[in-house]
Amino acid sequence: MKILKVLGVIIGVVLALVVIAGLYVQLALPKVEVDSSISIIPDSTRVKRGEYLANHVAVCMDCHSKRDWTAFSGPIIEGTDGGGGEKFGRNEGFPGTIYSSNLTPYGLKSWTDGEIYRAVTSGVGKDGRALFPLMAYHRFGQMDKEDIYSIISYIRTLKEVENDVPAPELDFPVNILNRLGPGPANHQTKPATGDSVLYGAYLINAAGCIDCHSKTDKGNIVEGSEYGGGMEFLQPAGIIRAPNITFHKKFGIGSWTKEFFVNKFKSLADSNARAIHVKPNELNSPMPWAMYGGMTDEDLESIYVYLSSLTPKDVQIEVRTFNK
Repeated sequence: MKILKVLGVIIGVVLALVVIAGLYVQLALPKVEVDSSISIIPDSTRVKRGEYLANHVAVCMDCHSKRDWTAFSGPIIEGTDGGGGEKFGRNEGFPGTIYSSNLTPYGLKSWTDGEIYRAVTSGVGKDGRALFPLMAYHRFGQMDKEDIYSIISYIRTLKEVENDVPAPELDFPVNILNRLGPGPANHQTKPATGDSVLYGAYLINAAGCIDCHSKTDKGNIVEGSEYGGGMEFLQPAGIIRAPNITFHKKFGIGSWTKEFFVNKFKSLADSNARAIHVKPNELNSPMPWAMYGGMTDEDLESIYVYLSSLTPKDVQIEVRTFNK
């Protein structure tokens, strides 16, 4: 009987600690304060740099706009740039329903520069809620602070899109665990463009290639699978998986020359590629080719050099699986 009483006490203490921890997470987290001293001067240099980053490197417009999925690679629907509302739901494999935010002045007019900066680099919204890491604040917080200032300067210039975006609905326990993600930014200085490996690493972090071209488990990248492909995108016609982009000669892009790599992006960014109609029984590429294809040749070449420096992954990916 004594043993049972002791076990009961232990179980009671454990349950109490779990409840206390849960309450702490719900009531105290996330805990990243707004830097009220941030006031960005949106000069022409910053706006131009921000436009390039937001549309062709960090591709903020990829998620924060409506896309036409009846066309190849889902080009942005004209007039929706930055207006948000793109849905990421359970049918696509997400733990709930998430909508991209409205980044135009309609959505951010009451936000200070410090509040936008905190959301982009630390994952905390104006109302203090934790953003779902589909918004890749963990990567953006590693970019050069000046590049983040440039992106903020650019989105301040977007044409207003009157679109009220629904609040996200995350499934349990993700709705609680999601509060553990946000944290202070850890900026790095943008490397010199002449150092192709370091500069390529900087660009590939901003572009988020690792997020798709790796295997994931409950939203987290599976350690050791980086750039080896495997993330699944569920579509009505079946499943399309991100390919292996390491330099494995057989299963990756090891046979690609630098010129071929650059031309691949450029060829799929032209108007002819964007005009390809995708039928209901076909799989569409989730890769925003037109956006990434707008990168300069020098930047694409640096990404190529960085990828070539990685250890090739001996992993064969079945890129397309059609429903029977």
